[in-house]
Amino acid sequence: MIHALLTLFLAAPSARAASDEALRRATVQIQFVSRDPDWGQPWQYGPQQAGSGSGVVLPGHRILTNAHVVSDATYLTVRKAGGVRNYTAHVQFVANDGETAILTVDDPSFFDGLKPVTFGKMPYPGDHLSVYGFPTGGTDLSVTEGVVSRVGVVVYAHSGRKLLAVQTDAAINPGNSGGPVFKDGKLVGIAFQHLQGSGTENIGYVVPIPMIERFLKDVSDGHYGGIPAIGIVWQETENPALRAAYGLKDDDSGVLINKIEYGSSAWGVLRPGDVLVRLAGETIGQNGTVPLRGDERVDFGNLVSMRQIGDRVPVEVVRDGKLVKLELTLKPLVDLVPGPQYDVRPSYCVIGGMVFMPLSDDFLRAHGGGTFRLRSISDNDVVTKDRSQVVVLAQVLADEVNRGYHRWGLAAIRKLNGREIGSMKELVAAAAHPIDGRDVFEFDGGSRAVLDAAAAEKAMPRILERYGVSSALSPDLR
Repeated sequence: MIHALLTLFLAAPSARAASDEALRRATVQIQFVSRDPDWGQPWQYGPQQAGSGSGVVLPGHRILTNAHVVSDATYLTVRKAGGVRNYTAHVQFVANDGETAILTVDDPSFFDGLKPVTFGKMPYPGDHLSVYGFPTGGTDLSVTEGVVSRVGVVVYAHSGRKLLAVQTDAAINPGNSGGPVFKDGKLVGIAFQHLQGSGTENIGYVVPIPMIERFLKDVSDGHYGGIPAIGIVWQETENPALRAAYGLKDDDSGVLINKIEYGSSAWGVLRPGDVLVRLAGETIGQNGTVPLRGDERVDFGNLVSMRQIGDRVPVEVVRDGKLVKLELTLKPLVDLVPGPQYDVRPSYCVIGGMVFMPLSDDFLRAHGGGTFRLRSISDNDVVTKDRSQVVVLAQVLADEVNRGYHRWGLAAIRKLNGREIGSMKELVAAAAHPIDGRDVFEFDGGSRAVLDAAAAEKAMPRILERYGVSSALSPDLR
């Protein structure tokens, strides 16, 4: 008996070492070269930049990593832990909304000797984690340890979406992005961001295994559809008088729907003034949360974001004081002002030197945060039947033909030549129909600009040449 126990104790470290070695070899370094569009000068790109991230080997000769590691990339290579050779890689699928991507490697011999990881389950607060990757500070593989602080819905910085994440105090630094996070030798997520700022310390985030499995199921048909969204603007119902006004009892739960995005999952099914009380069989709290596990609660949007586009979800609302049972068919996110965009060129249109672009998070960042009016539109307005984009005068390329307007910019246009403008395509169409030979622009706030249409058209070649603009229209509008 003593001999058997001694053999067991001697064998355990060897088995652990073999397991640790397999996890190390399954972790790879990803090096990228990228080129981001210039959202201030939309006809050109910003400077080329290079960096690195991490990834983990999955079955089928695939590598899982973060979307932000490969977004806008022009060249990718991967390297094994302890290796010196870089292998050319390509993006097979990317989910910019969910911060996940799958890479393939041109040379299949890269995977020789590498064992794919196995999936575990989402960890609980207090569980111990190991974060593998290639952060800044060296070229070799790094392993850090930590515990789960909490599990909840947070804003993913890369997309601006509120999605499920695991918070940990394990060190997550630049270069760790996309690296595997293990619990008891099984993959439970990939590192993707950390919180910085005054009063914060050791707050890192992990894309959890349910989000990864959702992504892999989505791409199983060879196409990435995206993470669905319900498409409503809502408020909490903590106030007793508010609940009573909408037909709720003292102990009733639910959230009040204020606005609905046109064309969203909720459009044509839910209404402003409805109180959403149940979704997918779960009761929604007055603060907009639902149970996750035990006493853990998360934003009710998690019930939608964990599903696939096209799924049907039952809902219950209190409408005019009565409980109504309905069903939603889940659709992609609909947003009047899009969040961060990747692997796309900015949309723009130049009319007589006046540069117009759709309002977006990228636009606001490139223009110093924009104006209070534009930020208010971004925060509060929704897509309507007549307005799918907010078209903004970004700047004026100074010329004699547009004299008097050279300092104009950052104003949303409402009409061009008497036509309502609810998208960039409508702007282009309206520009073809001057009024009495003039282009008449009407902006939010009441200001107007008028150009001689023939003179503006004649001036366009010299304006484009002077400012190095290749075309008056972005490729999506030609």
